[in-house]
Amino acid sequence: MKYFKLTTFLVAAAFAQSVSAQTDGGRLDVVIQPEPPGLMLGLVQNGPTQMVAGQLYEGLLRYNSDLEPQPSLAKSWEIAEDGMTYTFHLNEGVTWHDGEPFTSADVLFTTEFLKDSHARFRASFSHVESIETPDDLTVVIHMKEPYGPFINAFETGSMPIVPKHIYEGTDYATNPMNATPIGTGPFKFKEWVKGSYIHLVKNDDYYLDGLPHLDEVYYRVVPDAAARAVAFETGEVDVLPGGAVENWDVKRLTEMEDVCSTSAGWEFFAPHAWMWLNNREGPTADKRFRQAVMFGLDREFVKDVVWNGFGTVPTGPVSTKTNFYSDDVPMYPHDPEKAKALLADMGYDGTPVRLLPLPYGETWQRWAEAVKQNLGEVGIVVEIESADVAGWNEKTANWDYDMAFTYLYQYGDPALGVSRNYTMSQIKKGSPWNNVEGYENPELDKKWDAAAVEPDLAKRAALYNEIQKEIVEDVPVAWLLEIEFPTIYRCNVKNLITTGVGLNNGLRDAWIEE
Repeated sequence: MKYFKLTTFLVAAAFAQSVSAQTDGGRLDVVIQPEPPGLMLGLVQNGPTQMVAGQLYEGLLRYNSDLEPQPSLAKSWEIAEDGMTYTFHLNEGVTWHDGEPFTSADVLFTTEFLKDSHARFRASFSHVESIETPDDLTVVIHMKEPYGPFINAFETGSMPIVPKHIYEGTDYATNPMNATPIGTGPFKFKEWVKGSYIHLVKNDDYYLDGLPHLDEVYYRVVPDAAARAVAFETGEVDVLPGGAVENWDVKRLTEMEDVCSTSAGWEFFAPHAWMWLNNREGPTADKRFRQAVMFGLDREFVKDVVWNGFGTVPTGPVSTKTNFYSDDVPMYPHDPEKAKALLADMGYDGTPVRLLPLPYGETWQRWAEAVKQNLGEVGIVVEIESADVAGWNEKTANWDYDMAFTYLYQYGDPALGVSRNYTMSQIKKGSPWNNVEGYENPELDKKWDAAAVEPDLAKRAALYNEIQKEIVEDVPVAWLLEIEFPTIYRCNVKNLITTGVGLNNGLRDAWIEE
C-alpha cells in the first residue's frame, strides 16, 4: 500500500529552539468560571471542564492557529493516498499519572468508551470501518470511505485518551476514579476543594523533556464576576480566560500596567451561541414561531450592548470563521412586525415558554433579560428559569426546556462541529452537546452525509451552501452570536497560548518570567 506522508514531526524538534530565556518553576493562578461539573473529559465536555482537564488528558494530536495537526501522543502519522487508512505512531515512554504504561490498547479502548458519551467523537468515527493495533506503539484506522475532516478529530477535547486499566469492565459514569482523573498530560490532579480551587501539579514523569515549566496550577473558583476582576487587579490571579469577567470590565483591565490580552487560541473552536428551541412540543415546535423568535430578537443590540462589541451576528449554523461558510441564506433582521404576523398566522395564544439561561455569569443573565424583553414586545410570553451548571446539563440533556441558551464549538469544519447539532442520528437523550432541539429533516441528513465525504472541495462547498440555505429557513435553533473571548493575563506569563485551542491545552509550554 502506498502512503502519502502527511507529517513526520518529531516532538523533540518542536522544543529545540531557544529556551535559554525560559525559567522553570513557579505557580500560575487561573480563574475558572463557572466551576466544572466534573473533570472526566471523556464523560463531560463543558467548556470549563475542557479548560482544566485539557492539562490532564491528551489527544493524539494538537492543532496550531491555522488548524494544522501537530504531534501530541502521536509523534508522527501517515494518511494513505486514497484516504482510506490512517496510521499513527505513538511516543515511546509515555506513562499514565499512576505510572502504568500508555499503549495503543488505550487508544483502541478510548474509541469504545467515547461512542456513547461523546457526540462529536461519535459523528467523526461513524466513518471508521475498523481499528488495528499491530503493536504497542502503532494505531491503524481503516475508513469506510474517504473523510477529509478526519485528521482534525484528534485534539484533547474531541478525543481525550482515557486509561483502559482504570475503566475497562466498569460503569464509566460511576467509576470512583472520575473524581481523581488520571491522564498522560503535563499536569497531574492534586486536589479539588469544591467552591474554592482545583490544584494541579507538575507531572515529573512527562515524556517531553523539559516540560512542563510550571510547578503547579491553581484554578480559582470565584463565583462573583466583580470579585474575579478584583482578584486580577490585586494580583491574586494571573490569568482571566475568555469569558471569566463581564464584558464591561475588559477595557479597564486590559489598560492596566503590565497586563496583556489576546483573542488568539479560539481558532479551532469558533464558539457559536444560540438558543435551543424545542422542536418536539409546545409553540416552539411550529416553524413560524421559531421564525418569529428570530425576527423578534434584536441581535445587533445584544452584540453592542450586552457583549460590548465582542462578536459577530451569525447568519446561520456555520460560523464566518469556519470552512464552507455561506451567507446565501434567508436573513432575519430585527423586524417586530414580521414576528407579530407570523405569530398571528399560527394562532399563538400566549402560551408561556420557559427560557433557561446558561449559568456562566451576569452577561448571560442580562442576555436572557434582553431576549425576554424583545420577545415580550412581539407578544411572546417568556418565563426565565434558573439552574447551576449541573442542572443546566441535566435539563437540556433530558429535553426539559422550551428555549435554552448554549454555545458550542465548530472545530474548523461543518462535519466536525456543526452537523452534530442538526442530524437525526445525533438525537440522543442524555447529552447536551448534540441535536438537543430534536430537529428532523431526513433529506437534509443525506446532504450532510454526502458533504462530509465529498472529496471535491467545490462540490462540498455547494452541498454546504444548500444545507445552510435550507436549515436557516427551518430555524431549528435561534442563532445569536459568534462569540469573541479575549484572554487577559500578566505580561510576564509567556507562551500561554501556543495552539488553536488556547488555554485548553496550552499550559504545558507556559512559563513565568522572573
